[in-house]
Amino acid sequence: MNNEKKSKSWLVIFSLIFAGEMIFSLPFHVARFFRPSFLESFGLSNANLGDTFAVYGITAMICYFPGGLIADSFSARKLLTASLLATAIGGIYFAQVPEGLGLSILFGYWGITTILLFWAGMIKATRDWGGSDAQGRAFGLLDGGRGLVAALMSSIAVYIFSSIIGANPESASAVEQANSIKAVIYFYSAITAFAAIIIWNCIPESDETASPNATPLKGIIATISSSNIWLQAVIIICAYCAYKGADNYGLYAVQVLSMNHVDAAAFTSIAAYLRPVGAILAGLIADRFSASKTIQVNFLLLAILYGMLSIGWDASLLYNLAMFNLITSYLAVYALRGVYFALVEESKVNASLTGTAVGFISFIGYTPDIFFASISGRILDANEGIKGFENYFLFLMCIAITGLVVAVVLNHKNRALIKD
Repeated sequence: MNNEKKSKSWLVIFSLIFAGEMIFSLPFHVARFFRPSFLESFGLSNANLGDTFAVYGITAMICYFPGGLIADSFSARKLLTASLLATAIGGIYFAQVPEGLGLSILFGYWGITTILLFWAGMIKATRDWGGSDAQGRAFGLLDGGRGLVAALMSSIAVYIFSSIIGANPESASAVEQANSIKAVIYFYSAITAFAAIIIWNCIPESDETASPNATPLKGIIATISSSNIWLQAVIIICAYCAYKGADNYGLYAVQVLSMNHVDAAAFTSIAAYLRPVGAILAGLIADRFSASKTIQVNFLLLAILYGMLSIGWDASLLYNLAMFNLITSYLAVYALRGVYFALVEESKVNASLTGTAVGFISFIGYTPDIFFASISGRILDANEGIKGFENYFLFLMCIAITGLVVAVVLNHKNRALIKD
């Protein structure tokens, strides 16, 4: 009986990991792993794509708070299943290559289906799985596992893409390129719907919903008035900017390192396998030392790497050094993602306010979904090629330095809490 319970328990976390990545595959994976071909097939500039992502970011931001209330009223099983199916249906329209307003409406729709009906339910279910003594392991497995799923699925998608576009992607016609992207979109739509089936069969139905907080307004005021909560939100803003910054690595590989589209997609796909390594390793280090110290080290590393990439190099040295910096920065970015929610416990946030705190931190911390792609897209469009990317990495370096400073301040405040 004990083994049966343990087996079911691991099925629960596996289903959360798989669904937790597939829910974001349509809005993000296609543009992340196939950026050059995606832009050409949809007739978009970097700025156009950034503005489209901004629509997603706005609707997602609006949905964080009400999503938490919904998660307390309905079972995670129902919410996550409905969310995955609704997102997959959007993929069918996505494959029709909508333009302009249609594409913006689709991404706004996905902001609702992926956040309002999914995010808080996933976090709540993961917390329930971790219990009182394995929160670090739970969230470390969630993010690291999601990274592994992203890498595996993207590898399949790259195979589908390369099979259709052919051995010479540079000579592929516009129709062949568009058909390759459509096939990738249909693949991600199908796998997202499949994730809904897994969730429905693996997540147990909740017997009861959480009791409403007797004084929700006091909880909200206490959360908003906490400087530690605001510092955590800023750290996530900086870390999430770094994460979204990696979305342009495929474009960098094409425009600066002279890779073809298939090789660039393969590079970004393979690099996704670093996510479980970075996230899980960072979690272990954070448990030994502290989350805030781990975050400081990774922001410092990113600032150095971005600074190096922002400087023009001799062409003979560019490729190997650039590749080393990109790969190392992937590890640092994934490490940040793996531990930044561990700051909630480190900052001694009252257990009864965990949901409110995470909701508010997410509401502020994920605002880069609104502004990052628009700003970075304009930076890249202003100067094509290496000059544009030098400015781009300078922008990322400033963000990493900001994250480092804020993490140092938070670590100092947390040490004071321990002494008290």
